[in-house]
Amino acid sequence: MIDTTRLCAEFETMAAIASPSFHEGEIAAYLHARLEQLGASVERDSSAAVTGSESGNIIARIPADRHEGPPLLLSAHLDTVSPAQGVEPLLQAGVFTSAGDTVLGADDKSGIAQILEVVTVLQRESIPHPPLELVFTVCEEVGLLGSKNLDFATLNARHGFVLDTSGVGTVARSAPCANKLKFRIRGRASHAGLDPEHGISAIRIAARGIEHMRLGRIDADTTANLGVIHGGQASNIVPDAVEILGEVRSFSEEGLKHQTDHMCSCLHAAVRHYSANPDFPKVGVECEIIADYPLMNVPEDAPILYALRNAAATLGQQLEVGRSGGGSDANLFNAHGIVTLNLATGMNKVHTSSEYIRVADLESVAALLLECVRNISSTAT
Repeated sequence: MIDTTRLCAEFETMAAIASPSFHEGEIAAYLHARLEQLGASVERDSSAAVTGSESGNIIARIPADRHEGPPLLLSAHLDTVSPAQGVEPLLQAGVFTSAGDTVLGADDKSGIAQILEVVTVLQRESIPHPPLELVFTVCEEVGLLGSKNLDFATLNARHGFVLDTSGVGTVARSAPCANKLKFRIRGRASHAGLDPEHGISAIRIAARGIEHMRLGRIDADTTANLGVIHGGQASNIVPDAVEILGEVRSFSEEGLKHQTDHMCSCLHAAVRHYSANPDFPKVGVECEIIADYPLMNVPEDAPILYALRNAAATLGQQLEVGRSGGGSDANLFNAHGIVTLNLATGMNKVHTSSEYIRVADLESVAALLLECVRNISSTAT
């Protein structure tokens, strides 16, 4: 019952609207109007005051139609990564790409288009369905800011889907928890040519600490990275300050803590090595640990996963249930008691100008979601 022409037109219209993080105003206005056309009650929350976005999160509600089951959450995010200005979607040989050097924006406008198509079919075909709560977040790409500032107490759904991962025929039931790390290392400045003996290089301290760190893939559950380093003023000054930005992700809360503690201890050990010299009393390090997003782990026997598997079987679609290496809004929904799966939308090579999505995949995911919504059991709580 999915109308491929209508689905493609919806996706193309939204993809042509530039909406990099913090600049979601135009796409939010468009979606707000579209949802009202579909008979939804629509509101925008007050999160913009905190996130700095042009818009708050959009929350839309569609009442049940001859269905006594509990509310179902469907969610996607409004923003894209950059470059996004001047985006021009191009459809050739059944594949959407960007016509220029911007991203396409299938991440995550493919998910939005699929949700809108499902709602359209439900209404036009008068298909019974449970109450639907649709949540479209802002600033997802810059740290899940929209969902972090969503008032979850306003939502009634206790299960649902986020449509926001790559590939097709896959759904993530688990995703890691993560910490962002900020290290500030203090050395002692001096003239590099006239008086290097009385300086201590913060870069050298950092290098000693980094040398002893385990980085990359730590084990099957945990990864760690240092991605940015700033320091120094000029080549003739022994640098007295360095800042390092990094992250740790793990499918184990214990693993997350252990790796975070390890990275901090390596820098503290490097500082102790140099601060043993009484001439350098100001040598030190500050470790700032910022909890980024919580662990997501939907049980294998969750009714919402059972419903999705049944829908895939009914349509003859293959469904791979696995885990995602990155966080999404689904992490936050689960942390607030809404059992949420992250369903792949068909998008590929996201966050690059080579991003693409096949029409066949855009359609097949919409069909899977529709089948799940129309047949979801009232026991899926």
